[in-house]
Amino acid sequence: MTFKTLLVSGAVLTLMACGAQNPAEDQGSKQVPDTATTTEDTAKLDATNPATETGLKLYALSCGEIDISDLGGFSTGGEFAGQARVFVDSCYLIRHKNGDLMWDAGLPDELAQSPEGVQNGVFRVSVPVTLASQLEQLGVDPANISYFAMSHSHFDHTGNANLFANGPKWIVDASEREWMFNAGPETGLTQLNTYDKLQDQEPLLIDQDHDVFGDGSVTIVRTPGHTPGHLALLVKLPNAGNLLLTGDLYHMPESREFKRVPAFNTSPEQTLASMDKFEALAEQYNAKVIIQHSREDVQSLPAFPAFAD
Repeated sequence: MTFKTLLVSGAVLTLMACGAQNPAEDQGSKQVPDTATTTEDTAKLDATNPATETGLKLYALSCGEIDISDLGGFSTGGEFAGQARVFVDSCYLIRHKNGDLMWDAGLPDELAQSPEGVQNGVFRVSVPVTLASQLEQLGVDPANISYFAMSHSHFDHTGNANLFANGPKWIVDASEREWMFNAGPETGLTQLNTYDKLQDQEPLLIDQDHDVFGDGSVTIVRTPGHTPGHLALLVKLPNAGNLLLTGDLYHMPESREFKRVPAFNTSPEQTLASMDKFEALAEQYNAKVIIQHSREDVQSLPAFPAFAD
């Protein structure tokens, strides 16, 4: 990925911050909440904790930073207009006795070549440490990872996706895959060249919540609305307890507290339904919620190369 391409991505983000029109409305069709699936999926999740024999470990990896000088686009009501925030961009390696899951792919490692970051409009993006170097430090070859999944296909979550195109089984919501190779790039909301090598890979398509290892320890949770097939992740750690990774269902603690919907989400209605589903799961499992762009939330986990288990 070139810096020129990244600047195009920055232009997309600037459009978001200015309150871009809902892509679903642009296409002349209004998406509705998938409430039937929400209820069914929640009921299917096993309430028991996984056995400690899973050897489950969660590593929080640094996948970049996004310095935003105006958060106006992060709520349809404009409540964050004029506010500034630095988002961390976090990725996660979940290790299980039966394989590994890589969750999200962050900003492109190429940005590490520009220590001061790349500025475009209200956004400055940077990568202080590469994802590849962190995996190398753990002795993990991307080709040997069992599963790869992204919460969604916005560029700050797909930056290194092509690194996982040869080897891991790609788990993706069917609606998201359709969007990310068609309407997403056409509307400018995704950057195809960051994940184009996945197009030829046979994915594991899901249309309901998915038990990754078959023992209830790691569950991919469907939370559409931010994008058509947005996902969250429930991880049941034997010692640290249950964690829920938000993807971009929420960007900030205030987003969660007040149920703020970004102006660039594909469906506000689905987003609100997904928030309700997510919060029901958080209560059901007494789960610690990790907002993936919140520095405070990510820093509450063991600092790399330490892990939560």
